[in-house]
Amino acid sequence: MKKPVLVIMAAGMGSRFGGLKQIEPMDNEGHIIMDFSIYDAKKAGFEEVIFIIKEENLEIFKEVIGNRVSKFLKVSYVFQKVENLPDGYSLPEGRTKPWGTGHAVLSAASVVDGPFVVINADDYYGSTSFKVLYDYLMENADTDTYNYAMAGYSLANTVTENGTVSRGVCEMNDEGKLVSITERTKIKKGETCPAYSEDDGKTWVNLPADTCVSMNMWAFTKSIMDELTTRFPAFLDEGLKTNPLKCEYFLPSVVSDLMKEGKAKVQVLRSNDKWYGVTYLEDKPMVVEAISKLKEKGIYPIKLWEAK
Repeated sequence: MKKPVLVIMAAGMGSRFGGLKQIEPMDNEGHIIMDFSIYDAKKAGFEEVIFIIKEENLEIFKEVIGNRVSKFLKVSYVFQKVENLPDGYSLPEGRTKPWGTGHAVLSAASVVDGPFVVINADDYYGSTSFKVLYDYLMENADTDTYNYAMAGYSLANTVTENGTVSRGVCEMNDEGKLVSITERTKIKKGETCPAYSEDDGKTWVNLPADTCVSMNMWAFTKSIMDELTTRFPAFLDEGLKTNPLKCEYFLPSVVSDLMKEGKAKVQVLRSNDKWYGVTYLEDKPMVVEAISKLKEKGIYPIKLWEAK
């Protein structure tokens, strides 16, 4: 069985953060959040990382992280381009928004030839999930269904003090298999527990602190690439009619469809690690402090990529 590779979605500019948040240093040594994800992935067994980026950001990504980690892992770059559409489709006039996470992953189809784990560039996941997802892919190939996995986090570990976040709230069966994901696009920390709103903040519904949520950290076999390719035209047929400038091809939506059709099973692998991220500019000091404490505990060395 081929070893899993790590795929990092890093093409977003981070509008709420106010800049290219994926390359913001989080410590005095100049490490960015991706450094810690790649470090944890390498410890888990990964030997290759693929960055999905905008083509115009290639040189800065190489300078900020790619050249550094390429001494320890194989590094590849692929470009998510809004004009990359199937034959017979053209870019709607005025469309600049990327086509979503499903399209981002599809951008890596030409260089992914086996199992892979995909993550967001600007989320800190902790080391547990990289290890359990890597091991899952090494032990589970597709059978009569596609056998995928997802890292599941406790909601209380994934909210920010500085605004709302979007999370996929997960329902599982007794075997820990994913049954459904409900996207909640406005979740806040709340006074006693997290809460979500469906009416732009007029009313809030509490959620238990240990509610399992997806942080867009998935373990896939290569089969997902074929499914993303096959299903993209149908998405475009509908989306270009109803919302041509902003419709998005979401990865969880494709996974949900595959589960409903009985083509895929998704094992939810729970993590107790705390998420850190820079959704908002105000989040950065909290992440810097958290990274510092993790180093003090010896979880990370001061300099991650210093040759031994």
